[in-house]
Amino acid sequence: MAIRRIGQIFVDMGFISDDQLSLLLEEQQQRPGTLLGKIAQELNMLTEEQLVQSLSEQMGMQIVDLSDMEIPHSVLMKITESMAQLYRTIPIHFEGNRLTVATCDPQNITIQDELRSLLGHDIKVVIAAEGDLMKALDKYYASEKDTIVKIVDEIEDDAELKAKMLAAEGGKPLELADVEALADSAPVRKLLNMVLLLAIKDHASDIHFEPFEDEFRIRIKADGVLFEMVPPPRHLAFAITTRIKVMANLDIAERRLPQDGRIELTVGGHPVDLRVAVLPTMFGESVVIRVLDRSVVSLNLGKGGMDPPTLKLFREVIARPNGIVLVTGPTGSGKTTTLYSALSELNSLEDKLITTEDPVEYDIDGIIQIPIDADIGVTFAACLRAILRQDPDIILVGEIRDLETAQIAVQASLTGHLVFSTLHTNDAPTSITRLKDMGVPAFLITATVEAILAQRLVRRICSQCREEVAPSEELLVDLGMKIEQMAGKRVFRGRGCEVCNNTGYKGRVGLFELMMMNDQLRDMVLVNTSVDEMRKVAQSYGMVSLREAGMNFAFEGTTTLDEVVRETILEA
Repeated sequence: MAIRRIGQIFVDMGFISDDQLSLLLEEQQQRPGTLLGKIAQELNMLTEEQLVQSLSEQMGMQIVDLSDMEIPHSVLMKITESMAQLYRTIPIHFEGNRLTVATCDPQNITIQDELRSLLGHDIKVVIAAEGDLMKALDKYYASEKDTIVKIVDEIEDDAELKAKMLAAEGGKPLELADVEALADSAPVRKLLNMVLLLAIKDHASDIHFEPFEDEFRIRIKADGVLFEMVPPPRHLAFAITTRIKVMANLDIAERRLPQDGRIELTVGGHPVDLRVAVLPTMFGESVVIRVLDRSVVSLNLGKGGMDPPTLKLFREVIARPNGIVLVTGPTGSGKTTTLYSALSELNSLEDKLITTEDPVEYDIDGIIQIPIDADIGVTFAACLRAILRQDPDIILVGEIRDLETAQIAVQASLTGHLVFSTLHTNDAPTSITRLKDMGVPAFLITATVEAILAQRLVRRICSQCREEVAPSEELLVDLGMKIEQMAGKRVFRGRGCEVCNNTGYKGRVGLFELMMMNDQLRDMVLVNTSVDEMRKVAQSYGMVSLREAGMNFAFEGTTTLDEVVRETILEA
C-alpha cells in the first residue's frame, strides 16, 4: 500500500491549511533534503506533538511517551551507546526474540532491517517525540557509555563463552554448531558492531584485525594513517574473525585458504559497502575490511583540491571526443575518486559510459560498470574487447597492467573513443616511460595520450587546533630550501585536540600535477628524451609539480610541510 504524503496528512488532521501546505512545499524546494515536518516546526506551523501524531498516522506505528517510561538496564544493554546515537533510537522492551525500539525517524524505513541484521533480533519500531528521545539517550547512556573495554569484560565474565574461545584458539576441534554459536553470541556481535560503527563514524578507509602470537590487534586506517584501537584479549581473535566471515557469507570451516567477500550495511540511512579479505597466517586469520562509504566521498572535481588553472585544463581535456587520459599515483592516492568525479561530470543521456574495474567501488546511476574476475577469464583486456562492441562513447579501464590492455586502449582511442585509465608511477612524465617499458610504440603514445594527471593525498591540518610554527632546519633541508627563502612565508601545524583525536589532522586534500601533451612533448617522446628533460619542458608550459602544489597548500595553512615531504619527491 502506498504511503500517504505527510503534507496531506497535516491538512487532513486539521493542523495546517492548504495554503500553508503550499508555502511549506515552496520552502522545501529551496532546502532540498530537509524533511517537511522539520520545516513546519521551524515556521511554528506545527507542534512536536502534532508532528508525532501525523507520523504515526502515516506509518501506522504506535506512539510511546518516553518521559513517563523507566527502561530496564537489561533492555538498554541490547544496543550500544554509539549505535543508539547513530540511529537516533532507544530500546524500550524485549520479549522472546523481539526487541521494541523507539525512534523519532520513522520515515527511515531501513532502521528495522539494519538493526535486525546487526543485532540478530526481530525488531518492532514505535514512534517517540524527538525531544523526549534525545533526553532519554542522555539519561540512559550518558553515565553508562559502552566501550570496547566494557564489552570485553562482559565476554570475560561469560565462563562458557570464554571456555569455547580458548578451546578454539588452542587448536582443539570444535563442532560447527559451536563455532556458529560462538560467532553469533551477543557479546561478540556487540564488540564487532562497535568497531565497525566507530570506524565508519571516523570515516576510516580500512579496518585491520591482526592475530599475533601473544596479542590480537585491531587497527583503523583514517586519513591514510593507521591507529590502534584498544586491543581485545588474544583468545577473542577466532570468535571475531569467524563473526566477520559469517557476515560476509564466507566458509567458516575453511581456515587454510585466503577468502574474499563483502558485507552490505546501511548505516544512518546511507549504504556502506565493506570488502572483506581473509588471509591465513601463522597465528590465525588476518582480516582487512575496506570501507566504501559513498556518503564520505564527494564525486566533485571542484572539491578535490585541484587549483583553478589545473582544474580548467583538466575539464577541457576530459571534454575531448577521443584520446587517452591517464591518472597516476600509488595505491590509495585517490585516482579512482578523481576518475569517478570526471565520469560524473560527463554522465549524460547523450553519451554511453562503460567502466571495467577491479573491483567496482561505487555504483553510479547511468553508467554501465563491469567487475573484473580473472579467475573466470574476465580480465581488463577481455572486457575491453567486449566493451568496444557495446557502442560506447567514453570508457574507463580500471588499470593498464599489461601490453595487451594498453594496446586495446590505444585502438579504442584511435577509433574515436575517450579512454580513462590509471597507472602506478611516481609522477606524470614517468608514465610515458612506463608505457614504453610495457611495449607500446612511441608513435602510438604520441597519437593517443592527451594528458597525464599525477596525484597524491596529504592530510589537512585540523581547523580547531591549527597554530603557526617555525620550520626546523632538518625539514628545510628535506625540502631543498634555505631559511632566507622562507622570508614572508608562514607555515602551520595542528596542536592536537578532541576533534582530530589528538593527531593534528582532519580529512585529506589532493595534490595534482597535470601534464598536457603538446607538439614539443610529443616530439620528445618520439626521440626518447629523458624524463627530467620532459619534466622541465612541461613545467615551462605551466605544469605545477606535486611538490609545488604541496608547498602552496603548506603556505596557505591547509597542510604541513611534514606531509609535503612525506608524500612528494624533490625534483632534480
